[in-house]
Amino acid sequence: MNPEVKQARLESRLVPEMQEFRDNCLTLQLATIGKNGLPSASYAPFAFDEAGFYILVSDLAAHGQNLKHNKSLSIMMIDDEQDAKSIFARRRLSFDTAAQLIERDTPAWAAGIQTLTNRFGEMIDNLSNLGDFRLYLLTPEKGRYVKGFGKAFDVTGFEMVDIVHLNEGHVKNMKEDI
Repeated sequence: MNPEVKQARLESRLVPEMQEFRDNCLTLQLATIGKNGLPSASYAPFAFDEAGFYILVSDLAAHGQNLKHNKSLSIMMIDDEQDAKSIFARRRLSFDTAAQLIERDTPAWAAGIQTLTNRFGEMIDNLSNLGDFRLYLLTPEKGRYVKGFGKAFDVTGFEMVDIVHLNEGHVKNMKEDI
């Protein structure tokens, strides 16, 4: 089969699948970096639109403090353990992202808060009125979608249109002679 046709078929099948997976997830797993250079894992509810992922986080949380000092982070959406066919190959979509602080009382703030409110309701109104909560827009860069064993794909950007199937396989561990 022509490589361009094969790539087009792959993208036409996987892009809607990845978008549906993203849209069915309610939270992002976050990997942020503290001022001390150490990583921190956490999560945040999110809403997505054509601009990217919106999260509303408190400065009191470790990830809130980390984002104030380092705008680079990784995000991941992952199947619930109960829904996974194999606990070792849970479906997941992850991205390296850049966080942009959205200032209060701007059109971008209003748009982001509305996107979150559409998804989560009045809780967003309550949180967004607290002074320690900040709105961030996370812009996806490179990412990876894993469907299971031998089914990993590199993706680019939140449009997820540049897809590369990673099909090199695992390497069998060989005992070393002593």
